Amino acid sequence: MGELYKVSSNPHIRSRSTTSGLMLAVIIALMPAAGYGVYNFGIRALAVILVTIASTVLTEFLLGKFVFQKMTITDLSSVVTGLLLALNLPVAIPLWMAALGGVFAVLVVKMLFGGLGQNFMNPALAGRCFLLLSFPTAMTAFDCDTYTGATPLAALKAGEQVNVLDMFLGHTAGTIGETSVVALLAGACFLLLLGVIDLRIPGSYIVSFVLFTAIFGGHGFAPDYLAAQLSGGGLILGAFFMATDYVTRPITIKGQYIFGIFLGLMTGIFRIFGPGAEGVSYAIILGNLIVPLIEKYTQPVAFGIRKGGIRREK
Repeated sequence: MGELYKVSSNPHIRSRSTTSGLMLAVIIALMPAAGYGVYNFGIRALAVILVTIASTVLTEFLLGKFVFQKMTITDLSSVVTGLLLALNLPVAIPLWMAALGGVFAVLVVKMLFGGLGQNFMNPALAGRCFLLLSFPTAMTAFDCDTYTGATPLAALKAGEQVNVLDMFLGHTAGTIGETSVVALLAGACFLLLLGVIDLRIPGSYIVSFVLFTAIFGGHGFAPDYLAAQLSGGGLILGAFFMATDYVTRPITIKGQYIFGIFLGLMTGIFRIFGPGAEGVSYAIILGNLIVPLIEKYTQPVAFGIRKGGIRREK
């Protein structure tokens, strides 16, 4: 008996789902957004995607081989991290910065905390926030061969008119993967049909954001304004593909609704009252940090036990 085994009482839940299978489903679901990003911004977008994925996979491979003595790249989680990070980057970012963001996401946020399942925040978003703090000029430069000028959300915040249809279809400036709401929703529907995600977090996120924006945004329930807010800034990308991350979301059903509402409120606060036009990344990172607190107060009470741990008398 050279190994120790953890033994727990029944019932034991079995599932045919595997980590690599779930990650592959996410990769497939992101293909429409990634493909449109390459179509929209050109071959430079493909270069950013490939470099970022290569940096995350190579970092995890080297750490697994020489530090942890365990190979984990076959679960495809590092590919998902690299792809999500790339879709959150502007197309004009220097390739070495994109690679650095991938290294930070895997090395600092994922592997140093024990690998997949142990990270306390979404690695891809942590990599993006690291790049935003380290290289704010490069991360907010959206001019390219296809588009020049401010992003639609920045123009909206400045009081200018925006074309909501262009934002919905993706004919606009922004990060590589956030521009086409159609492509993102196609991928989200794929994950919903497979049962990989559900609507608890994305639904509560979007509804709470719409209500907050309608109350405090200064435009009431104006359809064009709310549609523009929903179509820009990566909100759909964040709501369906990053806020639903199995590792960094609450596991309790009530906690997932609270988490989604928190994200909607924080995104609204950042966009309306903050100095910038964006807020999804920071909202989700802050939400990840309070997940343990949410779970602490939403744990279901065991059968026969009152809240506070007092056993019921017969």
